[in-house]
Amino acid sequence: MKIAIFGSGGVGSYFGGLLAQAGHEVAFIARGAHLQALRDKGLKVRSVHGDFDIPRVTATDDPQEVGETDLTICTVKTYDIGVIADRLRPLMGPQTALLPLQTGVETPDALTQHFGSAVLGGAVWVVAAVAEPGVIQQQSQFRRIVFGELDSRETPRLHTIHEALANSGATVEITGDIRKVLWTKLLFIASFSGITSVTRAPAGPVMACVESRLLLERAMREVEAVARAKGFQLDDDVVAKTLDFCDKLAPDATSSMQRDVAAGRRLEYDAINGAVVRAGKETGLPTPVHEFCWTCLKVVDSMAR
Repeated sequence: MKIAIFGSGGVGSYFGGLLAQAGHEVAFIARGAHLQALRDKGLKVRSVHGDFDIPRVTATDDPQEVGETDLTICTVKTYDIGVIADRLRPLMGPQTALLPLQTGVETPDALTQHFGSAVLGGAVWVVAAVAEPGVIQQQSQFRRIVFGELDSRETPRLHTIHEALANSGATVEITGDIRKVLWTKLLFIASFSGITSVTRAPAGPVMACVESRLLLERAMREVEAVARAKGFQLDDDVVAKTLDFCDKLAPDATSSMQRDVAAGRRLEYDAINGAVVRAGKETGLPTPVHEFCWTCLKVVDSMAR
């Protein structure tokens, strides 16, 4: 397949590297020092699943140089989604599938406004970051992608994409209910990221404190309530299972947004906590924990800008 990775940071470069290693024609859309390193030295991946180097890769900051693709995987930060449509357009042909892998539940609909049925829904679980320009550090045993059609159909392109990703070494699943998957992930990400980012504490202290653990549970209940009000049938025990997952995290585990707070970087608070607040207003349900996190992190983000 001819594949473009639009937003070749840690996540995009890692999965793009797997696909290139598996023999697909992969173009990395990147910028800055990382782009220059990809051009000069290729891609180096340091991973718990095994290191590999790809000495020569196609890397550019101009999608027109790539042209129409079979699959474009979009991994830019959510705060850039509103301004990337024109840059994505050269990659989009009549048969192109667009797979966004951002955190949050609103991105697929935002992209659908521009690209219609080309857009799939997707969720990703992986820990990968740019360790230095041209070098990706992948640290998690999990490297999982779940994706599906937004209208729940089963289509031939799903199986083509599944085969490409699965053969690259990733754990890949097709789902007939990608909205449920996205909201289930948001229940964890928005709640854990919000609480840890506001407290600037890792999992251990948050879960050990009775009051902060209760606040985390309240945040999860808010997401569950608005998701159900919007018609998404989350599992009955989704909060209990997610809390159990949080209890088993390493005591020093942090959320990516918390790490961005510590580093003074821009935050994805609006796509994460803001999505819950907006859903609450839409459904008429209160979301006080997420509104508090969203407001506090908005101030932090304004300082980072």
